[in-house]
Amino acid sequence: MKISKILLMVVVLVTAALLVSLTALAQGNPPPAGNVENGKELYLKYSCYACHGYTAQTGNGARLVSTKLNQQGFTNYIRNPRTNGMPVYTAKVVPEQQAADLFAYIKTFKEPPAAKDIPLLNQLLNEK
Repeated sequence: MKISKILLMVVVLVTAALLVSLTALAQGNPPPAGNVENGKELYLKYSCYACHGYTAQTGNGARLVSTKLNQQGFTNYIRNPRTNGMPVYTAKVVPEQQAADLFAYIKTFKEPPAAKDIPLLNQLLNEK
């Protein structure tokens, strides 16, 4: 039951973020372009690594490396997180440009390889 509630919340959040993004684009207000280097500095400055890890896939926080949110959805989420563990980053704290920079940096992280693509792991699993 808990899992279905969480899944429903995720679907609602993603849908809302998508609607906000489409509305902004329809109004001719595209989000600002992000700067990866500045995003890296901000990731360290705001200690994002403390929860999300240095590669955005470790730690107790969400795995950012695999986020399906777009830039506007990401900005909306950091403004109004759906978990008590995530601090709120208002536009006063993290302006739109900084949010875009953070998102640009996060998108540079690479997904880890699938377990089936790690030869040593497969060798260990197949040993009898």
